[in-house]
Amino acid sequence: MDISFYVNTLGQSLLAQYGQRVHKVALNVGFTCPNRDGSKGTGGCTFCNNASFSPEARLTRPLAEQLASGGRAVHKITGARKLIAYFQAYTNTYADIERLRLLYEEALEYPDVIGLSIGTRPDCVPQEVLDLLCEFQQKGHDIWLELGLQSAFNDTLKRVNRGHGLEEYAETAQKARAMGLKVCTHLILGLPNESLTHAQITLSTVLGLGTDGLKLHPLHVVKATKLAHEWRLGQYEPLTQEDYIEQCIDLITHTPPDIVFHRLTGTAPPEMLITPAWCQHKWPVINGIAKRLAERGLSQGSALGQPWHKRSNHLGIAV
Repeated sequence: MDISFYVNTLGQSLLAQYGQRVHKVALNVGFTCPNRDGSKGTGGCTFCNNASFSPEARLTRPLAEQLASGGRAVHKITGARKLIAYFQAYTNTYADIERLRLLYEEALEYPDVIGLSIGTRPDCVPQEVLDLLCEFQQKGHDIWLELGLQSAFNDTLKRVNRGHGLEEYAETAQKARAMGLKVCTHLILGLPNESLTHAQITLSTVLGLGTDGLKLHPLHVVKATKLAHEWRLGQYEPLTQEDYIEQCIDLITHTPPDIVFHRLTGTAPPEMLITPAWCQHKWPVINGIAKRLAERGLSQGSALGQPWHKRSNHLGIAV
Protein backbone atom coordinates (compact mmCIF):
# COMPACT_ATOMS: atom_id res chain seq x y z
CA MET A 1 0.00 0.00 0.00
CA ASP A 2 1.48 3.35 -1.08
CA ILE A 3 1.69 5.75 1.88
CA SER A 4 2.16 8.69 -0.52
CA PHE A 5 -1.51 8.40 -1.56
CA TYR A 6 -2.33 9.66 1.94
CA VAL A 7 0.77 11.56 3.08
CA ASN A 8 3.01 14.18 1.48
CA THR A 9 6.29 12.23 1.70
CA LEU A 10 9.80 13.50 1.07
CA GLY A 11 10.52 10.81 -1.52
CA GLN A 12 7.55 11.75 -3.66
CA SER A 13 8.18 15.46 -3.15
CA LEU A 14 11.74 15.06 -4.47
CA LEU A 15 10.51 12.92 -7.36
CA ALA A 16 8.14 15.68 -8.38
CA GLN A 17 10.83 18.34 -8.04
CA TYR A 18 13.61 16.56 -9.92
CA GLY A 19 11.75 14.16 -12.21
CA GLN A 20 13.70 11.22 -10.81
CA ARG A 21 14.22 9.46 -7.51
CA VAL A 22 16.45 11.20 -4.97
CA HIS A 23 17.49 9.52 -1.74
CA LYS A 24 19.33 10.48 1.44
CA VAL A 25 22.62 8.87 2.42
CA ALA A 26 23.27 8.98 6.17
CA LEU A 27 26.75 10.13 7.21
CA ASN A 28 28.88 10.18 10.33
CA VAL A 29 31.85 12.53 10.21
CA GLY A 30 32.90 12.30 13.85
CA PHE A 31 30.93 15.14 15.44
CA THR A 32 30.04 15.09 19.12
CA CYS A 33 27.31 16.85 21.09
CA PRO A 34 27.37 19.66 23.70
CA ASN A 35 25.22 17.41 25.84
CA ARG A 36 28.04 14.86 25.88
CA ASP A 37 31.28 16.83 25.94
CA GLY A 38 30.42 18.81 29.08
CA SER A 39 29.61 22.20 27.57
CA LYS A 40 25.88 21.64 28.18
CA GLY A 41 25.96 18.37 30.05
CA THR A 42 27.28 14.84 30.04
CA GLY A 43 25.79 11.48 29.14
CA GLY A 44 23.62 12.80 26.34
CA CYS A 45 19.86 12.39 26.09
CA THR A 46 18.52 9.54 28.20
CA PHE A 47 17.42 7.65 25.07
CA CYS A 48 20.43 8.35 22.84
CA ASN A 49 22.87 5.83 21.47
CA ASN A 50 23.64 6.96 17.91
CA ALA A 51 24.74 3.47 16.93
CA SER A 52 21.10 2.41 17.21
CA PHE A 53 19.78 4.61 14.40
CA SER A 54 22.69 5.59 12.21
CA PRO A 55 24.34 2.87 10.11
CA GLU A 56 27.51 4.94 10.01
CA ALA A 57 27.57 5.89 13.70
CA ARG A 58 29.48 2.79 14.71
CA LEU A 59 32.52 3.75 12.70
CA THR A 60 33.90 6.83 11.01
CA ARG A 61 35.07 6.29 7.43
CA PRO A 62 36.18 8.89 4.90
CA LEU A 63 33.25 10.97 3.69
CA ALA A 64 33.66 9.97 0.05
CA GLU A 65 33.72 6.30 1.01
CA GLN A 66 30.50 6.67 2.99
CA LEU A 67 28.82 8.42 0.06
CA ALA A 68 30.03 5.78 -2.38
CA SER A 69 28.84 2.81 -0.34
CA GLY A 70 25.61 4.54 0.62
CA GLY A 71 24.94 5.55 -2.96
CA ARG A 72 25.43 1.98 -4.19
CA ALA A 73 23.04 0.64 -1.56
CA VAL A 74 20.42 3.28 -2.33
CA HIS A 75 20.58 2.62 -6.07
CA LYS A 76 20.27 -1.13 -5.56
CA ILE A 77 17.24 -0.79 -3.28
CA THR A 78 15.39 2.20 -4.74
CA GLY A 79 16.94 2.88 -8.14
CA ALA A 80 17.83 6.42 -7.07
CA ARG A 81 21.00 7.91 -8.51
CA LYS A 82 20.74 11.44 -7.15
CA LEU A 83 21.64 11.83 -3.48
CA ILE A 84 21.20 14.17 -0.55
CA ALA A 85 24.10 14.00 1.88
CA TYR A 86 22.48 13.57 5.29
CA PHE A 87 24.80 14.61 8.11
CA GLN A 88 23.03 12.55 10.76
CA ALA A 89 25.15 11.33 13.67
CA TYR A 90 25.17 13.62 16.71
CA THR A 91 25.21 17.44 16.27
CA ASN A 92 26.31 18.33 12.75
CA THR A 93 26.68 22.08 13.20
CA TYR A 94 28.73 21.76 16.39
CA ALA A 95 32.18 22.59 15.04
CA ASP A 96 34.31 25.44 13.79
CA ILE A 97 32.71 27.11 10.78
CA GLU A 98 35.68 26.38 8.53
CA ARG A 99 35.53 22.68 9.36
CA LEU A 100 31.83 22.72 8.58
CA ARG A 101 32.45 24.48 5.26
CA LEU A 102 35.07 21.94 4.23
CA LEU A 103 32.87 18.96 5.11
CA TYR A 104 29.72 20.35 3.49
CA GLU A 105 31.62 21.35 0.35
CA GLU A 106 33.25 17.93 0.10
CA ALA A 107 29.83 16.31 0.20
CA LEU A 108 28.37 18.70 -2.39
CA GLU A 109 31.30 18.09 -4.73
CA TYR A 110 30.65 14.35 -4.75
CA PRO A 111 29.05 13.17 -8.03
CA ASP A 112 25.26 12.92 -7.91
CA VAL A 113 24.90 14.79 -4.59
CA ILE A 114 22.35 17.55 -5.15
CA GLY A 115 22.02 18.85 -1.61
CA LEU A 116 22.51 18.59 2.12
CA SER A 117 20.33 17.67 5.06
CA ILE A 118 21.93 18.79 8.31
CA GLY A 119 20.76 17.13 11.53
CA THR A 120 21.43 19.21 14.63
CA ARG A 121 20.18 20.66 17.90
CA PRO A 122 18.32 23.99 17.92
CA ASP A 123 20.82 25.47 20.40
CA CYS A 124 23.80 24.80 18.10
CA VAL A 125 22.98 26.82 14.99
CA PRO A 126 24.73 30.21 15.16
CA GLN A 127 24.21 32.89 12.54
CA GLU A 128 27.38 31.96 10.67
CA VAL A 129 26.04 28.44 10.10
CA LEU A 130 22.75 29.79 8.76
CA ASP A 131 24.70 32.11 6.47
CA LEU A 132 26.77 29.19 5.17
CA LEU A 133 23.71 27.07 4.44
CA CYS A 134 22.05 29.99 2.67
CA GLU A 135 25.19 30.39 0.58
CA PHE A 136 24.92 26.78 -0.60
CA GLN A 137 21.20 27.15 -1.26
CA GLN A 138 21.76 30.26 -3.35
CA LYS A 139 24.12 28.22 -5.53
CA GLY A 140 21.23 25.90 -6.38
CA HIS A 141 21.75 23.12 -3.84
CA ASP A 142 18.80 21.55 -2.02
CA ILE A 143 19.28 22.35 1.67
CA TRP A 144 17.35 21.13 4.70
CA LEU A 145 18.08 22.10 8.32
CA GLU A 146 16.82 19.29 10.56
CA LEU A 147 16.17 20.39 14.14
CA GLY A 148 15.69 17.88 16.92
CA LEU A 149 12.98 19.29 19.16
CA GLN A 150 11.24 16.03 20.22
CA SER A 151 8.66 17.74 22.49
CA ALA A 152 7.29 21.23 23.04
CA PHE A 153 7.16 20.58 26.79
CA ASN A 154 10.18 21.86 28.67
CA ASP A 155 9.47 19.50 31.59
CA THR A 156 9.78 16.56 29.20
CA LEU A 157 12.93 17.95 27.60
CA LYS A 158 14.48 18.30 31.06
CA ARG A 159 13.30 14.80 31.98
CA VAL A 160 15.16 13.26 29.02
CA ASN A 161 18.21 15.52 29.51
CA ARG A 162 17.98 17.38 26.20
CA GLY A 163 19.88 20.40 27.50
CA HIS A 164 17.69 22.91 25.63
CA GLY A 165 14.10 24.09 25.68
CA LEU A 166 11.34 25.08 23.31
CA GLU A 167 12.62 28.66 23.33
CA GLU A 168 15.88 27.77 21.56
CA TYR A 169 13.96 25.79 18.96
CA ALA A 170 11.53 28.65 18.29
CA GLU A 171 14.34 31.17 17.83
CA THR A 172 16.39 28.98 15.49
CA ALA A 173 13.49 27.68 13.40
CA GLN A 174 12.00 31.11 12.84
CA LYS A 175 15.36 32.69 12.04
CA ALA A 176 16.25 29.95 9.55
CA ARG A 177 12.89 30.12 7.76
CA ALA A 178 13.05 33.94 7.63
CA MET A 179 16.32 33.50 5.71
CA GLY A 180 14.62 31.13 3.25
CA LEU A 181 15.99 27.86 4.62
CA LYS A 182 13.76 24.80 4.86
CA VAL A 183 13.33 23.40 8.36
CA CYS A 184 12.43 19.80 9.22
CA THR A 185 11.39 19.25 12.84
CA HIS A 186 11.98 15.95 14.65
CA LEU A 187 9.29 14.83 17.10
CA ILE A 188 9.29 11.74 19.32
CA LEU A 189 6.08 9.98 20.30
CA GLY A 190 5.88 8.00 23.53
CA LEU A 191 8.23 10.13 25.61
CA PRO A 192 8.10 9.51 29.38
CA ASN A 193 4.88 10.80 30.96
CA GLU A 194 3.56 12.04 27.61
CA SER A 195 0.22 11.10 26.03
CA LEU A 196 -1.52 11.77 22.72
CA THR A 197 -2.59 15.14 24.13
CA HIS A 198 1.06 16.13 24.60
CA ALA A 199 1.82 15.07 21.02
CA GLN A 200 -1.12 17.10 19.73
CA ILE A 201 0.00 20.21 21.60
CA THR A 202 3.58 19.74 20.41
CA LEU A 203 2.41 19.48 16.79
CA SER A 204 0.20 22.54 17.15
CA THR A 205 3.08 24.49 18.67
CA VAL A 206 5.50 23.53 15.91
CA LEU A 207 3.01 24.33 13.16
CA GLY A 208 2.26 27.66 14.82
CA LEU A 209 5.93 28.59 14.88
CA GLY A 210 6.35 27.42 11.28
CA THR A 211 8.09 24.40 9.78
CA ASP A 212 8.47 22.88 6.31
CA GLY A 213 8.91 19.23 7.23
CA LEU A 214 8.32 16.76 10.02
CA LYS A 215 9.91 13.54 11.23
CA LEU A 216 8.04 11.28 13.61
CA HIS A 217 9.88 8.70 15.71
CA PRO A 218 8.72 6.19 18.30
CA LEU A 219 10.74 6.25 21.49
CA HIS A 220 12.43 2.88 21.80
CA VAL A 221 14.81 1.55 24.41
CA VAL A 222 18.33 0.71 23.23
CA LYS A 223 21.40 -0.58 24.99
CA ALA A 224 23.86 1.66 26.83
CA THR A 225 21.32 4.38 27.67
CA LYS A 226 19.83 5.78 30.85
CA LEU A 227 16.39 5.00 29.43
CA ALA A 228 17.33 1.31 29.37
CA HIS A 229 18.09 1.49 33.10
CA GLU A 230 14.78 3.26 33.76
CA TRP A 231 12.89 0.63 31.77
CA ARG A 232 14.50 -2.18 33.77
CA LEU A 233 13.36 -0.44 36.98
CA GLY A 234 9.81 -0.22 35.64
CA GLN A 235 9.97 3.56 35.33
CA TYR A 236 9.19 3.66 31.61
CA GLU A 237 6.93 1.69 29.28
CA PRO A 238 7.10 2.27 25.50
CA LEU A 239 4.11 2.63 23.21
CA THR A 240 2.62 -0.42 21.58
CA GLN A 241 2.68 -0.54 17.79
CA GLU A 242 -1.09 -0.04 17.81
CA ASP A 243 -0.87 3.08 19.97
CA TYR A 244 1.97 4.50 17.89
CA ILE A 245 0.02 4.05 14.63
CA GLU A 246 -3.03 5.73 16.17
CA GLN A 247 -0.99 8.71 17.37
CA CYS A 248 0.65 9.05 13.96
CA ILE A 249 -2.72 9.06 12.23
CA ASP A 250 -3.97 11.80 14.54
CA LEU A 251 -0.92 13.98 13.87
CA ILE A 252 -0.93 13.32 10.12
CA THR A 253 -4.57 14.29 9.73
CA HIS A 254 -3.94 17.50 11.70
CA THR A 255 -0.93 18.49 9.56
CA PRO A 256 -1.47 20.81 6.56
CA PRO A 257 -0.82 19.05 3.23
CA ASP A 258 2.06 21.34 2.25
CA ILE A 259 4.21 20.05 5.12
CA VAL A 260 6.58 17.30 3.94
CA PHE A 261 6.90 14.19 6.10
CA HIS A 262 10.53 13.02 6.00
CA ARG A 263 9.83 10.01 8.20
CA LEU A 264 6.89 8.31 9.89
CA THR A 265 8.73 5.88 12.12
CA GLY A 266 12.20 4.93 13.29
CA THR A 267 13.95 1.62 13.86
CA ALA A 268 16.92 0.18 15.69
CA PRO A 269 18.99 -2.89 14.77
CA PRO A 270 18.23 -6.08 16.74
CA GLU A 271 21.66 -6.10 18.35
CA MET A 272 21.00 -2.66 19.87
CA LEU A 273 17.24 -2.73 20.54
CA ILE A 274 15.91 -3.80 23.93
CA THR A 275 12.22 -2.97 23.52
CA PRO A 276 9.68 -2.72 21.88
CA ALA A 277 10.41 -5.49 19.38
CA TRP A 278 8.23 -3.90 16.70
CA CYS A 279 10.81 -1.11 16.33
CA GLN A 280 13.08 -3.52 14.42
CA HIS A 281 11.06 -3.06 11.22
CA LYS A 282 9.60 0.06 9.61
CA TRP A 283 7.36 -1.31 6.87
CA PRO A 284 4.74 -2.99 9.08
CA VAL A 285 4.31 0.37 10.80
CA ILE A 286 4.19 2.44 7.60
CA ASN A 287 1.83 -0.03 5.93
CA GLY A 288 -0.31 -0.05 9.06
CA ILE A 289 -0.61 3.73 8.96
CA ALA A 290 -1.53 3.67 5.25
CA LYS A 291 -4.06 0.88 5.78
CA ARG A 292 -5.84 2.71 8.62
CA LEU A 293 -5.91 5.98 6.69
CA ALA A 294 -7.39 4.19 3.66
CA GLU A 295 -9.99 2.34 5.73
CA ARG A 296 -11.15 5.54 7.40
CA GLY A 297 -11.05 7.71 4.28
CA LEU A 298 -8.44 9.97 5.86
CA SER A 299 -5.26 11.64 4.64
CA GLN A 300 -2.82 14.33 5.67
CA GLY A 301 -4.74 17.49 6.53
CA SER A 302 -8.18 15.90 6.44
CA ALA A 303 -8.97 16.90 10.04
CA LEU A 304 -8.32 20.50 8.95
CA GLY A 305 -10.59 20.25 5.92
CA GLN A 306 -7.49 20.24 3.66
CA PRO A 307 -7.08 16.60 2.59
CA TRP A 308 -3.93 15.54 0.76
CA HIS A 309 -4.55 14.03 -2.66
CA LYS A 310 -1.85 12.25 -4.60
CA ARG A 311 -1.66 14.01 -7.93
CA SER A 312 0.42 14.12 -11.12
CA ASN A 313 2.92 16.81 -11.94
CA HIS A 314 3.71 18.28 -15.33
CA LEU A 315 6.06 15.38 -16.05
CA GLY A 316 3.21 12.93 -15.59
CA ILE A 317 4.85 11.50 -12.48
CA ALA A 318 2.54 10.67 -9.62
CA VAL A 319 3.45 12.63 -6.46
